[in-house]
Amino acid sequence: MHPPNQTAVLIVDMINDFQFSHGETLLSETKKMLPNIIQLKQYAKQHHFPIIYVNDHYSLWQADLHRIYQKCLHDQNRELLDQIVPHETDYFLIKPKHSAFHQTALQALLSELGIKHLIITGIAGNICVLFTANDAYMREYSLSVPQDCIASNDEQDNAYALKMMENVLKADITPTSQFL
Repeated sequence: MHPPNQTAVLIVDMINDFQFSHGETLLSETKKMLPNIIQLKQYAKQHHFPIIYVNDHYSLWQADLHRIYQKCLHDQNRELLDQIVPHETDYFLIKPKHSAFHQTALQALLSELGIKHLIITGIAGNICVLFTANDAYMREYSLSVPQDCIASNDEQDNAYALKMMENVLKADITPTSQFL
């Protein structure tokens, strides 16, 4: 494990409208794991880990948290968004595709912060989290992906993504309760 000052938490696509095929299922799964991400965020704050949100831009193409939040907000996800919204000291980046690294400033930010170890959380585990973990592994970061801090719209796909991250990308998938 790297020293705390070399660790960052990535939160992928949690500011989300869930307005897509299987979005209702993903919202339900996301609500189940939300308390674990909140607990991890509290731990990160206590240990001075940077918290970096990397999110879809919802065709706004602006890293404007308030505008993206407002675009995503509706009655079904209001409670979730209110609990997970970034704090003013958190970083917020937008991404055009699945990986948090693809055509974003993430690599430059991590380099500036001296980060060597990433704790990756968010949705969807089998797509954006997996692709982000793959790109982080290729950039030689050590990885933790707490298994109770990612969600997908299909439990089998989520389990398969975790297995791939553990076996292929060498990620520690220990649950939050044991991780912290």
